[in-house]
Parts: sequence; C-alpha cells; structure tokens
Amino acid sequence: MTNNVAKMIDHTLLKADATKEQIEKICVEAKEYNFASVCVNPTWVKLSAEMLYGTEVKVCTVIGFPLGASTSETKAFETKNAIEHGATEVDMVINIGALKSGQYDVVESDIRAVVDAAKGKALTKVIIETCLLTEEEKVKACELSVQAGADYVKTSTGFSTGGATAADIALMRKTVGPDIGVKASGGVRSAEDADNMIKAGATRIGASSGAAIVNGLTSDSDY
Repeated sequence: MTNNVAKMIDHTLLKADATKEQIEKICVEAKEYNFASVCVNPTWVKLSAEMLYGTEVKVCTVIGFPLGASTSETKAFETKNAIEHGATEVDMVINIGALKSGQYDVVESDIRAVVDAAKGKALTKVIIETCLLTEEEKVKACELSVQAGADYVKTSTGFSTGGATAADIALMRKTVGPDIGVKASGGVRSAEDADNMIKAGATRIGASSGAAIVNGLTSDSDY
C-alpha cells in the first residue's frame, strides 16, 4: 500500500464512547502514516488540532451527525465553532427527510449554510447517506451538493443501515464530474476495499481501519 493511498485516508473515530486516549492514539497513527486527516466528533477537534499542529495531517469533523436532522442554523454554528477550534475539513449530513420529501430547495440551502460558514477556512464534504436513498435520490443529492458549492460528496455516516459500495461511488463520480471530490466511508476495512473504491472514482477514504489498510490487513471495524 503506497503512501499515496495513505494520503487519501481520513483516519476516523466517531463512536460515542471514544475516549481521550483513543483519540490521542489515532492522532499518533495519523502522524505515523501521514494520513490525510483524522475525522473526530466536534468535542475532540481542539485536542486533535493541538496534537497535529505543525504536521500535514488535517483535522476533520462532522456536522449534523449522524442524522442530518438539525436545523441549518445549528449546522452553520457547529461549523463555525469547529473551525474556531481547529477543524479544516467538515463532513456535514444532508437533511435526508427533506430530500425524500422532494424539498430540494431546503436541502440545497442547508448544504449552502455549511459551505458558506466554512468558505475559505475549511473544505466541506456532504454526506448523502446512500443506504437510505434511491438511485434517483443519490443523483439529486449529488447535484444539489455541487450547486451549493461543496468540495466533496460522501457516501455514508457509517451509523445507518449500510456503508460505501463501489457502485455508489461510480454513480456519484459520474454525477459530480471530475472536479468534485468523492469520499467512500463505511465498511472500508482492507486494502482491497480501498482499492475498489479508488478504482470506482473515490478520492478520499473514510475509515477507522487506516492502519490495517496501509499494512495490507483486514479490520473487523464497522466504519
């Protein structure tokens, strides 16, 4: 597994019971393997930023996670607060219920609220939660993300009924075109899994199994 792939991995720990020691461990691992980022819940952003200061590893956090059902105003505030604490990438969950209700203007403005809050300070990745969507809804969610100015679309939270598939990555890549990032997350546990996602069009991998992936092993982690 090449360093190039390591640089595509968001080393992730989002479980509710994650401890300070576990967060510190993934920061150490991220530095060791030179991962793209650590992805942690907002409460751990400040600690992660302090531990990764002076390195190339970014601090990524999640917004409106994992349901996407908080208000746009809340998501915007959460984004600004995370950036103040050191986040340079934010992965926000769309308003899934609004999408499935056909309220596309609500979905787009919700994404835009986070994009605007992060503009010039952090990348915005939009989690569309593919496992809950039809093919048509996946396409629409990606189109709305592009229209709202997002930097990436992302498959999954890892906390719903399923994770990334190569087919979803291919569909998302086809929809957003070559200039928007596509992140595969949820269920990427091995180098083979990561390779399949990259071949399908992923430019970032969200996984708690980063160390296993770069060492050619398979993890039993759910994310």
